[in-house]
Amino acid sequence: MRQASDKRPWRVYIAPQMAGVLLAIGYTALLLFLMRRMHFFAAVPGLPFTGIAGLFLLKIAAGVALWAVYTYVYPDRVTADVFKYFDDSAHLFKALPERPMDYLRMMLGFGNDAPEFMERYYKDMNNWVRHYESNLYNDAHTIIRFNALVRLLSFGAFHVHTVVAAFLSLTGMVGIYRAFVAALPGLERMLLLVVFLLPSVLFWASGVIKESLLFFGLGLLFYQVTRTLDGRFRWMDLPLVILNVLMLFFLKFYVLLSLLPALVLLVWSRRRGVPELWLKTTLVYGVFLCLGLNLQHIIPGMDILGILTMKQRDFIGLAVAMKSGSFVMPTLLLPDLGLFLSQAPYALYITLLGPIFHSGAGALGLLSAVENVCIVLFVVMCLIFRRPWAQVDRALLLSLLLYILLLALVIGWTTPVMGAVVRYRTPLLPFFLIAGLLILDRSRLISRWPWIDRSFHEKAPTTYPT
Repeated sequence: MRQASDKRPWRVYIAPQMAGVLLAIGYTALLLFLMRRMHFFAAVPGLPFTGIAGLFLLKIAAGVALWAVYTYVYPDRVTADVFKYFDDSAHLFKALPERPMDYLRMMLGFGNDAPEFMERYYKDMNNWVRHYESNLYNDAHTIIRFNALVRLLSFGAFHVHTVVAAFLSLTGMVGIYRAFVAALPGLERMLLLVVFLLPSVLFWASGVIKESLLFFGLGLLFYQVTRTLDGRFRWMDLPLVILNVLMLFFLKFYVLLSLLPALVLLVWSRRRGVPELWLKTTLVYGVFLCLGLNLQHIIPGMDILGILTMKQRDFIGLAVAMKSGSFVMPTLLLPDLGLFLSQAPYALYITLLGPIFHSGAGALGLLSAVENVCIVLFVVMCLIFRRPWAQVDRALLLSLLLYILLLALVIGWTTPVMGAVVRYRTPLLPFFLIAGLLILDRSRLISRWPWIDRSFHEKAPTTYPT
């Protein structure tokens, strides 16, 4: 009897875990099989499918590493983003067999605010209603719904969610790579490095958190825009564009608001017979600035400066309550444009250089500091070995830099915790380094350091398959 009782807990714990791992492996094999037959993955310029498959497996491994960090290093499951939305989704999903219409209403967000929903489902969730939240939309709902949808396939096995998140993130990154590869002939391997292999992006955008979905939306939106500029847009692409825009809005609306004027400028700059680039830039950003500062008169409650101010206060309150180890007290903002402008240099410093000087304790802080130093050195190298200005795609470069600038400001204004800054800035890092590649002169770099030639393709194709 004693021997049987000793074995039972081991079996009860290990059997479901092994079943979940086997299920995740099965879905991985299925996705690789499907990807091999999809043109989007199987015909990536300068990147064979074996490379795509390797990147997919690497992203799954990074997602598992994220799970391990929040399982063994920071084991508080209630506060870990990788678990808390997954756990909340179980309460939403339980409605499916009992009350399928409740499940559909909560998934679609229609008619799900009645008191009985609070009593049956929301009261058991920790993040559907949050204390520190001032956004117009609680973006936690999106990741909870994502997990509740994946539960149709996962049967509650966490690592199936990891596989799906890694696949969606990889899809977005392939979209980013495809969007820029034609603009960077001869730099395909460098582009691969900055899109897929940045350590912080690989770590934070591979697991069951918002960043994985964010890269899915960002990458496909950039891909569709470049297809449009190349004259390859099809009307059947329009639903995908709308889906990407809605996904970005419901995940992190400030990323979408930072991106929209840059995309408008890029599309307009490709048209001939219109004003010079500097005038287009002034008009586009002037219109967006005027709309942004007066949006509350059009849509009640949409006071952008007020929202950013409250977001900063909420984040400070959360950081103090959680006793964050990488908290850096900022100057408190008010809904005053002059105050925001005066704090703009500090916001850029915190976002772009803060991880070097305020990395915090622990291995993750040290790694983020080392990565940031390498990024700075890479940008310096691109500036030293820059190409002649006449050879630079100025419209594309300016659009990327303005997107980076605006997003960096929003992050720096509102985020006083360096651990969060490192994560939140992942949607701008690949584009920041792509901007560096746009000004890099490959021939000058190789003439100075010939051994680097092995990092590039020996012969760069002039055209790419669509």
